Amino acid sequence: MSGLVSDVGAAAAGYAIGSIPFGLLLGRATRGLDVRETGSGSMGSTNVLRVAGPAAAGATFTLDVGKGTAAVLCARALGAHPAGEVGAGLAAMVGHSWPVFAGFRGGKSVATAFGGLLAISPEASAWAVAGGLSALVGTRIVSVGSMVAAASATIGAGVSAARGGRRTPLVFAGLASALIAIRHTDNLRRLARGVEPRVSLPRRGR
Repeated sequence: MSGLVSDVGAAAAGYAIGSIPFGLLLGRATRGLDVRETGSGSMGSTNVLRVAGPAAAGATFTLDVGKGTAAVLCARALGAHPAGEVGAGLAAMVGHSWPVFAGFRGGKSVATAFGGLLAISPEASAWAVAGGLSALVGTRIVSVGSMVAAASATIGAGVSAARGGRRTPLVFAGLASALIAIRHTDNLRRLARGVEPRVSLPRRGR
C-alpha cells in the first residue's frame, strides 16, 4: 500500500473508530436513556458521570481514550507516514465529536485526543496530565482542566521539539488543542460570565 493511500486509509479508519459512541451506548445500557438529552448534551465521560454514575463514566473515559490510541496504532499498522498518524488521531477526534453512528452529535474529544497523544508522545501526555490535574484541582472546573491539559500537551511537545525531538507530537497537540477549544466554545462563554459549573472533589481524610 502506497504512503498516500495508507494515510487516507488511516484517516478513514480513525474517523470510524472515533465514531463509536461508547458514552451513548453505556448510558442506554445502564440507565436506558440518551445521555445527550440531559446535562451538557455531550456523550463524554463528564456528562455520563452526571447521568449514569461513576462506573459508566469510568468505562466511557477508558474506552474513549482507547479510540484515540487505536486510531494511531491502526495508522502505523497500515504503514502510514507520521503525518498519517496525526491525521488518524485527529480523525478519531472528529469522529468522536461528530459521530456518523450517532447522528453526528458527540462529545468534546478530550479523552480521545489524550489517547492519540499517548500513542504519539508519552512525554507530551505526561505534561497534559500534570497541567490538567493541576488546573482541575485549582479551579474545580472540568472544562478548564481539559483546556489546560491540551495547552500543556502542546507546550510539552514544543519543549521536546526544541530539544531536537520529533515535531509530529507538536503538530498533533497543537491541532488537537484547537479542536478542543472549538468544542468548548459554550464553556468559554459560561466561564466569561462566571457561571460555568464546578465539581466536588473528594477530600482527604484526617
